[in-house]
Amino acid sequence: MTDTNKPELPNQLSINPRSKFYVEEVFEHEIGITLNGKERFDVEEYCISEGWIKVAAPKALDRRGQPLLMKVKGTVEAFYK
Repeated sequence: MTDTNKPELPNQLSINPRSKFYVEEVFEHEIGITLNGKERFDVEEYCISEGWIKVAAPKALDRRGQPLLMKVKGTVEAFYK
């Protein structure tokens, strides 16, 4: 598969299908996220322009049983693997 068949990565993307920033076409391909030059594998959501990622808190859950998300700031880059 070539890069021309892949959709452009959005500025903000979430892995949660209930989010308005979820784009199903992007998840048909494997993507990677780096924060400050280090690849992260636990990213739930990212925003390139604002420079943050959201990762799940280790034990905390919200009232619906979903993990609480912590915002980590830095230089964010998204790419296809």
